[in-house]
Amino acid sequence: MYRVRKQIDAAVTEAGNEKLAVAVLDTGVVEHPDLRGRIKGFQDFIEGGRKIYDDSGHGTHVCGIIGGNGALSGGKYRGIAPSVNLVVGKVLDKKGDGTVEAMLDGIDWVLEKKSEWNIRILNISVGIGRLMNEEKEAMLKNKLENAWKKGLLVVCAAGNNGPACDTLSSIGKSKLLITVGCHDGEYFQGSAKRCAAYSSRGDRFDTGKKPDIVAPGTEIISCNGGVSRGLGGYSNAYISKSGTSMATPIISGALALLVQKHPEYDNETAKRKLLYTATDLGEPWYQQGWGMVNVKRLLEG
Repeated sequence: MYRVRKQIDAAVTEAGNEKLAVAVLDTGVVEHPDLRGRIKGFQDFIEGGRKIYDDSGHGTHVCGIIGGNGALSGGKYRGIAPSVNLVVGKVLDKKGDGTVEAMLDGIDWVLEKKSEWNIRILNISVGIGRLMNEEKEAMLKNKLENAWKKGLLVVCAAGNNGPACDTLSSIGKSKLLITVGCHDGEYFQGSAKRCAAYSSRGDRFDTGKKPDIVAPGTEIISCNGGVSRGLGGYSNAYISKSGTSMATPIISGALALLVQKHPEYDNETAKRKLLYTATDLGEPWYQQGWGMVNVKRLLEG
């Protein structure tokens, strides 16, 4: 995250007094010290329990990218919006698998709690579309677009099915939702593990720009769901992960800062500001969309 913040010009830690929450539908979350006091809601749609947990670690890593405060790293690995609250629904199991029904229930729960916790952003770091039939995918797309129309900025991962063109799911192709691809800029050039090598891409013949925007996603160091505490303090506090799942919460965190500063912005205004301030990487638009997120420019004005 230290590298990422420098790369996308994200030195600011908070941009206003608005206390808002980002909802995350993923594998869950643990009470990591970097997130302490800011996990305002948790619901388990897999086992139905009440205990806050993450048996995969994916969701905790995503939450750290959005809003970890870097407490155990002296701020080095803090997330993009370290004062934001988090509302987490566990819709995926320890293998990262889940049902469409769990995701639909999770979205309904987030909408139900939207006013109570001032949820403005919904982060979906899930490669949707590979394991479900078209009918269920359409149901999920419609549900997410309805959430957008009800005031949630829905940010979803492009997926890791590239680099061929037209590898986005129908959800990623939605004209409403913000679809995030993965690009590391000048980092990891020549590496086969570079996320641009597998980030899903839009249709080269489509006049719309999809994905909408890109963010770094290779070897992102963030909160570890396996953090442990012993006599000598905490260990295994951070872990490195890669993929469009990691790029997506960078955008969610950036939008959280924007809405902190401008709570009056509706979804379309916030989305336009995000896209119009991105840095053009000189790549085809079906790969980069509007370009790399730039937080400093996003918050200007």
